[in-house]
Amino acid sequence: MSDSLLARHRAVLPDWLALYYEEPVEIVSGSGRHVTDAEGNTYLDFFAGILTNAIGYDIAEISDAVRRQVDTGVLHTSTLYLIRQQVELAERIAGLSGLREPRVFFTNSGTEANETALMLATQHRRSNQVLALRNSYHGRAFGTIGVTGNRGWSATSLSPVKVSYVHGGYRYRSPFRDLSDAGYIAACVEDLREVIETTTAGDVACMIVEPIQGVGGFATPPDGLFGAFAEVLGEYGIPLISDEVQTGWGRTGEHFWGIGAHGVTPAAMTFAKGLGNGLAIGGVVAEAELMNGIGANSISTFGGNPVSTAGATAALDYLLDHDLQGNAAKLGGQLLRGLRAQAEERALIGDVRGKGLMIGVELVEPDGGPSALAAARVMELAKARGLLIGKGGLHGNVLRLAPPMTLTEDEAERALQVLADCLELAEQERR
Repeated sequence: MSDSLLARHRAVLPDWLALYYEEPVEIVSGSGRHVTDAEGNTYLDFFAGILTNAIGYDIAEISDAVRRQVDTGVLHTSTLYLIRQQVELAERIAGLSGLREPRVFFTNSGTEANETALMLATQHRRSNQVLALRNSYHGRAFGTIGVTGNRGWSATSLSPVKVSYVHGGYRYRSPFRDLSDAGYIAACVEDLREVIETTTAGDVACMIVEPIQGVGGFATPPDGLFGAFAEVLGEYGIPLISDEVQTGWGRTGEHFWGIGAHGVTPAAMTFAKGLGNGLAIGGVVAEAELMNGIGANSISTFGGNPVSTAGATAALDYLLDHDLQGNAAKLGGQLLRGLRAQAEERALIGDVRGKGLMIGVELVEPDGGPSALAAARVMELAKARGLLIGKGGLHGNVLRLAPPMTLTEDEAERALQVLADCLELAEQERR
């Protein structure tokens, strides 16, 4: 990364726009699971543009689909006109959703998708009360910041919704952490019921959850938690919204949607990121009664445009044709086993968690407290050895591993070796 580009970035872009690394990287090309920076350094990418490049780089089938649409000369028409690619992709997503009478609305991002879901639910229930999880993240817009339960990403205390936060998403530092899975779920369900009874007027618009908390450090609750939550929500007529922006499209390996691990079908799911493999696309799939509740005029100028839907359809086809969900399960198991073996040897590692190709490694101080410094150091060491990873968590101390779902066994093994070296060195440095 040239000093001049970094200086120009800092001069014209917001101070709060985060950059990774002491010497930020400018990525100029990519192939498969690898990217190359402006200095000619090549990296194995284990963060995939924040889980967005789910298929990888330079995928001919996706690039060709985009080129075919570009060659028509039509990049945009808006939803005021019929868009064949949009209808076809909506049909595919509706069929994959498992929802009753599903309807699909396309947006440009996960933030916008979650904003739409909140609007649908608050209108449908005629209530501005929302239940959300502690340690959650749902976007950077006004309403989605309002339902984000992570102080590091809460840019304002102002909000259009009244939110009550419940336990459950982040187990490692939970007061219920030492309970069995069944005990943990029971304690969280009791907390949910108490929160509804004591902090709301009862007519709650919805509960929104991430099956695995992304920005929250890939925090992974026990399977069945949200199914148990749904039973309580059903008593009050409260819809469940699953934020699948990071967990969708088979990334967790076990299920196509992350919420599938909990034995419940939500009223709506939001999606984005991996669907477009880098193209800007997101959306909501919801039951018709919920989706059709808007009484005013509404359109989406850019959402579901011909280029993004053509590319997304090709990405979805590739994902299904090559069983990338199965590959995520297989390679995720390889990574989890390797990292958990490392955790047995490293006091620096407090927790290894996740599913499929969505894995968090929580780093801790000798007293068990969060170690953001160690996470930053491991990221730098990994970059120097040709591996790009992410970080997250309330305290910024969780390494986030989410490579493209086309990852190979050899690439997974290489990443494990790099991480082992970096974690060993980081642990030695703090002695």
